Amino acid sequence: MNLVTEAKQFLCSTRSGVLSSFSAKFEGYPFGSVAPFVLDHALQPIVLISTIAEHTKNILLNRKISLLVFAGHEDLQASSRLTLMCDAVKIETDESNQEYIDLRARYCRYFPDSVGYFATHDFNFYRLHIRQARYIAGFGNMGWLSGCELNSNDLNSEEISAGDTNKPSSLLAAQETSIIEHMNTDHIESMIQYCQHFHSITTTDVEMLGIDSTGFDVKATLANSDHQFVRFNFKQAITNAQTARMALVAMSKAVRS
Repeated sequence: MNLVTEAKQFLCSTRSGVLSSFSAKFEGYPFGSVAPFVLDHALQPIVLISTIAEHTKNILLNRKISLLVFAGHEDLQASSRLTLMCDAVKIETDESNQEYIDLRARYCRYFPDSVGYFATHDFNFYRLHIRQARYIAGFGNMGWLSGCELNSNDLNSEEISAGDTNKPSSLLAAQETSIIEHMNTDHIESMIQYCQHFHSITTTDVEMLGIDSTGFDVKATLANSDHQFVRFNFKQAITNAQTARMALVAMSKAVRS
């Protein structure tokens, strides 16, 4: 596996990091804080932050930020980590825009406690357009990557400079909700088998949370009622519901073989 593929899979397996912005209050100093995020279908991080948050104040003055993503192990120096250098751009709240509706639904599936945030009209999505990244997979295995290498559908500099944050959704993004509803209604048993076969995880219930071109995420309920988030990577990238079905059928065949 090459470094780019490994970095993509690592990014897709995470949901939180340390977001650092340039302080508006203390000029010249970086300000860091933990930040949950989801990825959009271009594999760009999406954060939800309040208008009164320090990060929001900072981003309004300087949109250049970094997001440090790391695995939660005791020996952090020996663990994989990924530093993303990004431009943070606000996504306008538009209840008539299907892309915004789908993005909000995706965020709430991963972070259900955030549902109440939208009632306050105080929280906004920011898309973090990855420009450069530094991935450290382990000792002697590291390197710099461009945003284009990490992202599956990268916006170019002109689009971001023009403030075009509402790029049309991919076909897969538009079909994601229906795919998830189908899997969570008709194929729970298959996903339970995926957990056991591919990750040796015994689960009593599974809920698909999201699917993208590189794989999909589920929330597995364990015997002690705890939950575990599990990432499945596709062998080949998918682009729509049909290719998603082909990939999932191939996984089911692998389970039975």
